[in-house]
Amino acid sequence: MPLYTYSAANQNGEIVKGEQEAESEKKLAEALKSDSIFLLEATIKQALGMQSLIARANIVELFLRLRPVSTLDKMFFSRNLSVMIGAGLSLTKALDALSREAPNPKFRACLSEVNSAIAGGKSFADALRVHQAIFGELFINMIEVGENSGKLTLILKLLARQMKKDHELKSRVHGAMMYPAIIVMAVMVIGSLMMIYVVPTLVGTIRELGAQIPPTTLFIIWLSESITHYGLYILAGLMAIVYLFVHMFRTVAGKEVFDRIALHLPIFGKLIRQFNIARFSRTLSYLITSGVPIVRALEITSSVLGNAHYRKAVHSASEEIQKGAPLHALLAQSPTLFNPLVIQMIGVGEETGTLGSMLLRIAIFFEEDVNNATKNLSTLIEPILMIVIGMAVGFFVISMLQPIYSSLGSL
Repeated sequence: MPLYTYSAANQNGEIVKGEQEAESEKKLAEALKSDSIFLLEATIKQALGMQSLIARANIVELFLRLRPVSTLDKMFFSRNLSVMIGAGLSLTKALDALSREAPNPKFRACLSEVNSAIAGGKSFADALRVHQAIFGELFINMIEVGENSGKLTLILKLLARQMKKDHELKSRVHGAMMYPAIIVMAVMVIGSLMMIYVVPTLVGTIRELGAQIPPTTLFIIWLSESITHYGLYILAGLMAIVYLFVHMFRTVAGKEVFDRIALHLPIFGKLIRQFNIARFSRTLSYLITSGVPIVRALEITSSVLGNAHYRKAVHSASEEIQKGAPLHALLAQSPTLFNPLVIQMIGVGEETGTLGSMLLRIAIFFEEDVNNATKNLSTLIEPILMIVIGMAVGFFVISMLQPIYSSLGSL
């Protein structure tokens, strides 16, 4: 059996560390729970190696201090806090234990400030609201609902589940995009090196032979000379273009234009719609199930959606629904964003009074679609990339070798 190094909390909120053999992390948690100790974190013990030594270096410590609070940090915090409160610990004792054990220094300081504010008489939600940039509006509002309803443990579990799903969806999308990005970068680097070192040699050979240079070869020569002599200026220009693009993307108008284009991209447009529908459905489902009024739930949901047009449609629905219009009818006004299946299922949920559970079913359905789409994304993109790269290589080879073969044929 593997030997685990664990960190746990006892009934007094004190942190207990130790080592114990167990078949799995779940079995370890059960064994510790029988002794009234609640597992917070466990890792299989390994010998101190190079990785451990590097982790202790100052540069890594600096990186940890600069690293932002991730979704995983907040997910583990929510899960562990729900376990500790469910075991009977007071909120301040649980937060004190978690603040001391948080691996992220920034998050550790944040939790310490939250705990101090609660000890000073503030509610949990009000203490979190000071750190809205870290926790977000969704997290804070659900905590407020949990405090008011006396269901804080349940709300924390729901939040942990929500963040886990968000993290999984984002990881799948980012992972699917990593392969094409690496291929494109590699091709650009290799192409630039060929333009700097290979093309000038071939150009010298062509000119020595006195061959007639076709337009395609002249284009390659011009590109090579531009990169060789003005490479730094070209690089600076590209960086300026990227900066302007990012700056434009951060503006409201620029974001709307970019998001509209993204929705109509082949392959990716469908994936973006599925991702936003899944996130919309799960977030709204949890808010409604937690007892948040539908108007407020829609406002919060609109703020967590990534695409500007989905945010606009949901926010508009939050305003119009106060006039008595049903949600499915309001979403039907955006047929390019919400397909008929989603609208019909929401309509059924409204009619039967099961909107929360119906939204959760929609979320599960579209999350599975995103999962399948991202698995096949690399398979779809790979042949397209190979065709484009093959055409580029073919164009280069023909352009550079055609004058040489023409000259040799005329001898």
